[in-house]
Amino acid sequence: MMLNIDIDTARRFILGKQGLCPGRRWRGIQGTEQAMRAMEYLQLDPLQIIARSQDIALHSRVLGYTPGMWEQVTYEQRKFFDWGGWLAARPMDELPHWRVVMRRERDGGPDYDSRIRNMGREHADAIQEMRAILHERGRVNNRHFEMATRTRTNSYRGRKDSALALYYLWRTGEVMTHHRENFERVYALSEAVAPAHLLRESDEAEADRFLIQKEVGFSGLSRLSRAQDSYFRGTPFGRAKQIREAMLADGEIIEVQVEGWKAVHYALASDAEALGDLSAGRTPEAWAPLETTAKDEAVFLAPLDPVSARGRAKVLFGFDYVWEVYKPEHQRKFGYYTLPVLWGDRLVARFNSKLDRTTSTFVILGLWLEDQALGTDEAFAQALGRGLARFVSFLGASQLDAKAIGEPLLRQRAVSLNEAQSSGE
Repeated sequence: MMLNIDIDTARRFILGKQGLCPGRRWRGIQGTEQAMRAMEYLQLDPLQIIARSQDIALHSRVLGYTPGMWEQVTYEQRKFFDWGGWLAARPMDELPHWRVVMRRERDGGPDYDSRIRNMGREHADAIQEMRAILHERGRVNNRHFEMATRTRTNSYRGRKDSALALYYLWRTGEVMTHHRENFERVYALSEAVAPAHLLRESDEAEADRFLIQKEVGFSGLSRLSRAQDSYFRGTPFGRAKQIREAMLADGEIIEVQVEGWKAVHYALASDAEALGDLSAGRTPEAWAPLETTAKDEAVFLAPLDPVSARGRAKVLFGFDYVWEVYKPEHQRKFGYYTLPVLWGDRLVARFNSKLDRTTSTFVILGLWLEDQALGTDEAFAQALGRGLARFVSFLGASQLDAKAIGEPLLRQRAVSLNEAQSSGE
């Protein structure tokens, strides 16, 4: 049976499933693990302008989150591992399924990146050398190998054959990330990182179902159509239709028609109750926030947040968002590191900013409202001010420079609420 919902329900469902609506429902280090599991994938990015995208994403979901907590649960507690051309932290207990994908990448195939197989052939000697060094030393970083001693390469994955060899061993499952130093991977043999009982492959059919289920769970509502990112997440699109039909027949997924969307989407059957609650105007009990809601306190979305990145903001919110960090400066409309502002269940603004570490000042470089009437809206001014105060604290800054906020009410509330937070009021 087809479930019919409107766009408002779809938006609230995707926000809620991702832990953003109605408000933060996790706290601290334990809450970091819970949030990462609910997100399905925590996409990782090395850029640190004000903070890294993965830290901003978790700050928007977890009370008391501080930068680097994801690394603690990943590399110290070993609850997650990082992997993939689409780099993300994934639950460690999923490893047997991903080892199927790793082996498929090594062997090649229509649903997988042929560059990995080619890398293995082209750098076989360096791979054998790195394998022996890892057995001898235990842990290695690509920086351990001087350029003068290596064969220079011209690859998107590194300039030395040692870098490509280590990357190949990581992508194909022989090694894993032991920890990171300034975001660079320190490699170790997989048996030194993962529990022994997880160093196996699951059944092929089981892995395929898992990958489809993971894709649906991550999206909340998925078309299950081939896309670049899902390609890199290992989704077996060559068999997607057959697997989808079997999962529908077995009641693992359901069909959903969203008003105004042409294509049928799919949701996990376990989410049917939440969709029903939202359609009836109720908030699922498990989504109750611990403190403020996103209506009381605005939330700032990470550049790679799955609810807004890669054109999804336009579909869900009517909000045209592009991360302009990789655009030439003359092509940027808003700025290098602009973040969307979530208020309630809508994206209502965006701001560009920087962190001046020499003066410990968080500087707003520009704020743009979707609806200019929000500039004189007291409720929004309070929510924005509270959100900025928490964000300044998260960044470890001691001051807020809000002079670039053109709306007097918004600027005044931002400054006063940040000062109150700093003084402990």
